[in-house]
Amino acid sequence: MKISVAVFCVGVLGACSTTPNYDAKFGDAVRQSRIQMTINPDAGKNLDSVAGMDGKSAKEAVGRYQGSFKEPPPVTNVINIGGSVGSGR
Repeated sequence: MKISVAVFCVGVLGACSTTPNYDAKFGDAVRQSRIQMTINPDAGKNLDSVAGMDGKSAKEAVGRYQGSFKEPPPVTNVINIGGSVGSGR
């Protein structure tokens, strides 16, 4: 009984010997993907103002966008039985 437990423990511990090889490269794929997706890694160092909308126009645009969700869009009835629309045939 003691021999089988000892053999089991040696087998389990022997399987752990490859872990350092995997641990050394753990996360490399994620880091590489993040680097490849970053367009300008020094963007935070640029203190120039961003060209675009002024504050008042941006606020109004955001207000209209958020207001578009307050009521559902109008219902459109479509009757399409067995064919495509606009085929001309």
